[in-house]
Amino acid sequence: MSSEEDKITRISIEPEKQTLLDHHTEKHFTAGEIVRDIIIGVSDGLTVPFALAAGLSGANASSSIVLTAGIAEVAAGAISMGLGGYLAAKSEEDHYAREMKREQEEIVAVPETEAAEVAEILAQYGIEPHEYSPVVNALRKNPQAWLDFMMRFELGLEKPDPKRALQSAFTIAIAYVLGGFIPLLPYMLIPHAMDALVASVVITLFALFIFGYAKGHFTGSKPLRSAFETAFIGAIASAAAFCLAKVVQH
Repeated sequence: MSSEEDKITRISIEPEKQTLLDHHTEKHFTAGEIVRDIIIGVSDGLTVPFALAAGLSGANASSSIVLTAGIAEVAAGAISMGLGGYLAAKSEEDHYAREMKREQEEIVAVPETEAAEVAEILAQYGIEPHEYSPVVNALRKNPQAWLDFMMRFELGLEKPDPKRALQSAFTIAIAYVLGGFIPLLPYMLIPHAMDALVASVVITLFALFIFGYAKGHFTGSKPLRSAFETAFIGAIASAAAFCLAKVVQH
């Protein structure tokens, strides 16, 4: 909310209610989009290079080859995932802009119908006609507030942050890189690929477990269950890649 909008809101609230609001601190978690991007980036970053390294190790590739291929995959994956996040956020912006333009035109073209929709929305919350009529009339006198109301309560759309697209792209890409180098770390230190694979499995499964626990904590699901599920999925992916490489090699 801009400072001007905040000022208008404050003027319209009774002083005693404003005092209550000033002394009340909300404790809701509000960084959901950033956490979602981190989860997407780290989960893929841990799993995909891990599976690739396991597959190449199963094909008896040297540590240097696994490392080279792994770094190339991390770079390509980070760009691809970041671009995906950017395009998704831009699509959300474009969708909001289209729907806002359409809603704006409807408010001008068919105001009575739009006013009836406002009444219908308020009635769904148990508000009686004599109670919501003043609200409908007040909104009709304020086209911008009316538009904002319809976007939020009729269409269920929140205005996207204009910085969201770039923020999402960089967050996902960086998270992917950070996650991707964890399974590759042993191949930087251990020359024999199979020995490096064992170390990579231990380190990556531990990282997946910790990441899954943190993901469960922030998303509100059971942390331990999330930890075991995340580690299990990573283990299945790497085992499948390793076995497939062995089968193809033979």
